[in-house]
Order: sequence, then C-alpha cells, then structure tokens
Amino acid sequence: MAFRAALRPLSHAGREPGPEAAVTTTFGLGCAPIGNLFVPVAEAAAEATVGRALERGVRFFDTAPHYGEGVSEQRLGAALAGVDRDTVAIATKVGRTIVDADGAPVPVGGTGVGTVGDLTRDGVLRSLEGSLLRLGTDRVDLLYLHDPHDVDAALRGALPALLDLRDQGVVRAVGVGMGHNAPVARLVREASDALDVVMPAGRVTLLDRTAEADLLPAARGRGVGVIAAGVYNSGVLADPVAAPFFEYHAASPEQVDRALRMATACAAVGLPLAAVAARYPLRVAGVEAVVVGARTAAEVDVFADAATADVPEDLWAALDAAPARA
Repeated sequence: MAFRAALRPLSHAGREPGPEAAVTTTFGLGCAPIGNLFVPVAEAAAEATVGRALERGVRFFDTAPHYGEGVSEQRLGAALAGVDRDTVAIATKVGRTIVDADGAPVPVGGTGVGTVGDLTRDGVLRSLEGSLLRLGTDRVDLLYLHDPHDVDAALRGALPALLDLRDQGVVRAVGVGMGHNAPVARLVREASDALDVVMPAGRVTLLDRTAEADLLPAARGRGVGVIAAGVYNSGVLADPVAAPFFEYHAASPEQVDRALRMATACAAVGLPLAAVAARYPLRVAGVEAVVVGARTAAEVDVFADAATADVPEDLWAALDAAPARA
C-alpha cells in the first residue's frame, strides 16, 4: 500500500519511484515531538530531525496547531523553507483554537499556551489561515478534523467546511484524526460526501488493534483511506524500558510485560521493537501508510530502516499470538 495520489507531492505524480520508494510511499514524519511533546526540543534539533527525514526519503509531514500550541507548525515550516514545495506533502489539522494564558485566541498565525475545541465553520477557516502563516506556505495537501468528540457539532459545522475547502481546491484532501474509534467511524458513515482518509491514533498497533473491529471496515466500505499513527502508543512500543508509557500515562505492568516479550522476540531476529511496531499497520487491510513521530534524527532512522527491513513471517506470528486488545 502507499499514500493515495492526493497525498503525494505534486512533483511525484506519474514518476517512477526511486530507491527510497519504500520510505517515500509508506511513511510520513509525525511532527508532534518537535513541538516539545513531553520534553523541550531545541529549534536546531527540530530542524535536524526534519532534515534527516528528507535525507531518508520522507516526503509526507504531519503536524497540527495543537502540537506545541503552534510551535510544531512553525518549526516544520522553518525546516522546509527553501525546499521545493511541490516535492513534499503537508498535513495539518483544524478543530482547535490556540489560546493565550488568559484563554483568549492568539492573533492569527501566532503561538500560545493551550488550545480549546472549536468545531464551527468560522473556526475551521481561521485555523487554516493561522496554519498557513505558521507553516509559511500557500497550501496544505491534507486537512484533518482533529479530535472531534462532539460528532453532532462536527457534522453541522466543521465537516461541511472541510468538504467545501476540498471542493474549492483550497486543500487537496480531507480527513479525520482521533484516538477514539467510534466518533471517527460515525463521521465516515454520516459524512455527506466521502472523506479521503482517517487517521486512527494508537488504535492500529501491536498492543491495541481496536480500530480493526469497526472503524477500518467502515472506512473500507466507503473507500476511505487509512493512515495509521501513534504506532508506539506513546512510548511503550518504542522502548518499554526507557519509555514505559501507554496513551500518555504510565503503562500497566501487563502492557509493559507484553511489550518486553515482543521486544525479546524482535531482538532474537536482530530487529528493534520500534521498527517492527512501525511496520505492523501496513499488514492490516485498508491501511495505506503510517505516520511516525520522531524527535531526533536517530528516531527517524529507526522507522526509515523499518521500511525495507526483512521481517520474518514467524516473527509476525509470534507477535500476533501475544495478547492484545481487540
């Protein structure tokens, strides 16, 4: 599988893939970490991370106003300055407004200290305007609705706005990104016009396969693509010893134990758990590509190497046999 045409760089249309095709066509860089997720990241380090992704063939970049309250978008834009815009595809999100310390919306294009939900049509348009300014670009390729917990409000305001933006050619594709399956599945079924993609965060992983029960079948039924994200479930599948976290909280002893057993099985065939975890979603029917968050160049190398790693079928069978939520 691979990113569908609307999510590929314009300059790649109709071109034969090069030697980096396994990375270019299936993996994107998640830019929440360079927005100071969990720990501060220096601007130079953020730029180096994006630069390493470009070196390794990554051409799809995923960000959002919520990531660092605008900092992630700002840093991604700075890192891509001077890069031919037609050679990369950028995804960002709407549905949240960046606010200052007093809870007031920041000036359009600014950064703040928090975000609040806004699923109105006007909120979508203002959010996109701010994202374009922070990114330093005149367009985004994919625009997601971010964490729409109030599905009715999304169906009334935000989602029609996204579809209109796509119909008008302002964005090339639209979707919904969220860590909860049911709201996204409902939006897939009830959208007046089909979404292009959905991005389940942390729900198509070695430890949590719950999207496979309802969301993914709903997406397949309407021809909606799936980009998997959150493949490490916040850390435990990247390194269960150094980052024993699951969904932004301390992982349970059972989750850590399962991840450690998976890591042992991967190590036995010379592969890091993080690389195998990044590859897993591509085995699932309907998943077209994977976005992996990275804070450093070394973390980029892990998932870039995973694109071409030889993962034995026996290992997949062993990991499938390990208990997992489903």
